Amino acid sequence: MRIGFISTRLNGTDGVSLEVEKWATVLKRMGNECYYCAGELGGYTAGGTLIPQLHFDHQSIINFSQNAFGEGQHKVDAGQLVDDIYEMADEIRAPLRAFIRTNRLDLIVVENALTIPMNLPLGVTLTGLIAELGIDTIAHHHDFFWERQRYQSNSILDLLDTAFPAKLPTIQHVTINSIAQTRLKQRRDIDSEVIPNVHDFATPPPGIDEYTRDFRQVLGLKEGDLFILQPTRVIQRKGIEMALELVHHLDIPNKQLFITHQAHDEGLEYWRWLKREAGMMRVDIRLVDHLIGTVRERVDGHKIYSLWDAYPHADLVTYPSTHEGFGNALLEAIYFHRLTVVNRYPVYNADIGPLGFEFIELDGFVDQQAVAQTEQLLTNADQVKVMTQKNYQLALEHFSLEVLERKLKEIIAPFK
Repeated sequence: MRIGFISTRLNGTDGVSLEVEKWATVLKRMGNECYYCAGELGGYTAGGTLIPQLHFDHQSIINFSQNAFGEGQHKVDAGQLVDDIYEMADEIRAPLRAFIRTNRLDLIVVENALTIPMNLPLGVTLTGLIAELGIDTIAHHHDFFWERQRYQSNSILDLLDTAFPAKLPTIQHVTINSIAQTRLKQRRDIDSEVIPNVHDFATPPPGIDEYTRDFRQVLGLKEGDLFILQPTRVIQRKGIEMALELVHHLDIPNKQLFITHQAHDEGLEYWRWLKREAGMMRVDIRLVDHLIGTVRERVDGHKIYSLWDAYPHADLVTYPSTHEGFGNALLEAIYFHRLTVVNRYPVYNADIGPLGFEFIELDGFVDQQAVAQTEQLLTNADQVKVMTQKNYQLALEHFSLEVLERKLKEIIAPFK
């Protein structure tokens, strides 16, 4: 089959872009051809169809979001706003239709663009286009608008309930966890299949090589310093203040926390607050997104490392999220056999923890037991090895590419 992926952004190390790469790898392994369309492309999607207005960072799209949600909704006429959204939707319909027709697509996979309303015209356009063309569609849902606080107050609920997600006979809905599946059924009477996030656990993880041997030195770590890694973006739901609190209480020299991803996806206020908190706790919080990219490369004579280059060096990975659609970074920490601290976020409680994984667990705050357990494990490599090997085998069984392939075969069989 000829399969097209459509999203706001298909580039970088965000969860959606990473997961699309895994889906595409498996679908191509099954003999299909894959095509890509988004407002930002790069890496494995380079050469795809670029439509700038699909990006949530496009100025017109930002304006719609500011006027539809939060305090901005009270400054505009809701009816006029919806008219403007539909007018913009009309502008991007033709290039999207061309992407589908030019590539003679049999199936499209809409990645989160019918799920979270970061690009309102795109959701409207896709809903109309799928109905118009009658094209077979998989709507891959990562996080719904009702799961995000920033979208709770809005002036366009009818539009959201029409397009996020759309309910059409040619759409097969896929959620990434059982909680989302249940709520989608309750809220919209839409059935869905659960396909969790996955990782290539059948391929052993890479270790430290000549390129990455100097990574700790580049970070400024001295002999005996711990490399504590927070492999996420700087956004509030990542709960980074819990990682700070944990590092603050650990009996270690040179208390440092390294964050791999950028801080501007949802504004800089949270980052500024974290830096103030870190200052009071005397923890050196470091943003190293300038050193870490999607691939290894040299920029202006300086090395850029991949995200995967960071994990093998980590003494401890912190993942204290309060909410996640699933948890790609958690799977990556398991893949690299890292000792990991995890906050028991809802999807973890529902779909991951019950499988028997062993982590240092938090329940929304850092207690003395978590601190003591962390200190004990940081000095007990043999125990950590047993824990991380167990986690790896469980992930191989439940969250591998082979699991994804079985599920995708079932999903796309009716479309052939």
